[in-house]
Amino acid sequence: MNSFVIGMIAGALCTISFVPQVVKIFKTKNAKDLSLLTFSVFSFGVLLWVVYGVLVKELPIILTNAVIFVLAIAIVVMKVRYDD
Repeated sequence: MNSFVIGMIAGALCTISFVPQVVKIFKTKNAKDLSLLTFSVFSFGVLLWVVYGVLVKELPIILTNAVIFVLAIAIVVMKVRYDD
């Protein structure tokens, strides 16, 4: 297996891991137990991974982190929107 395939599989697994959390928050309209600071810092870190991927021209890093960034920002937005 080459590094591209390994990168895409690793990225896909990491990306998929966020989907249940996003779906749960969306369905329950409850993000009370999540840390806004943690997800905000995480989102910025993932954005930097996207930038890094662009700089080193690594498609697995760019694609997977771009999707993770969208999911993480969705969590941040729902946290702000649904918090009491």
